Amino acid sequence: MSTLFLSKNSCPAVKNILILDSDGKRVAVKYYSDEWPTHSAKLSFEKSLFARTLKSNARTEAEITMFDSNIVIYKFVQDLHFFITGGDDENELVLATVLQGLFDAISLLLRNALDKREALENLDIIFLCFDEVVDHGMILETDANVLAGKVAIQNMDASVTLSEQTISQALATAREHLTKTLLK
Repeated sequence: MSTLFLSKNSCPAVKNILILDSDGKRVAVKYYSDEWPTHSAKLSFEKSLFARTLKSNARTEAEITMFDSNIVIYKFVQDLHFFITGGDDENELVLATVLQGLFDAISLLLRNALDKREALENLDIIFLCFDEVVDHGMILETDANVLAGKVAIQNMDASVTLSEQTISQALATAREHLTKTLLK
C-alpha cells in the first residue's frame, strides 16, 4: 500500500496577492512568504512591480512577467491592478488560473462593479476571497463560482433566521453547521 506524501514544495504556491489602485497604492494585499520581511520591503516591492507593469496593456487578458526572480501574473480592470506572485519555478498556468478565479469571484460578489471605491467598501469580501483561494501560500480553490459561494456563506448575516433565508441559503447554512459539528 503506497502512502501519498505531499510536501509544501511539491504543491504550487503563491507568495502574495496584491490589489493596487491606479496610483500604485494598496487596496488589498496579503503576503504568504517571508521573502519580504519588513513593511518597507513589501511597499518597495509593490512600488517597483507597479512601475514595471504600468505601461502594459493587461486589460483584456492576464499578462506574465519575471520580476525579482518571481513569476508575476497580473491583470488591470478600471482603476484596480490585480497581481499574483509565485516563485520562479511555479507553473504560470496555475498562477494564471488562481488570478482568474480570484478576479471572477470578486467580480461575481461585487456584481461586476470592480473599481477602487467598491473594493474599499467591500474589503471584507475581498479578504474572504483571498482566504478561500490561498491559505499560507497553498492554493485551495480556483473555481470562481465555488469561491463566491463560500464567501457569500461566510459573509451572510448571522442574525437572519432560517425562515427568512432562501432554500439554497438555508441548505448552505445547514451544511455549514453539519460540517462544523462533524469536525469537532
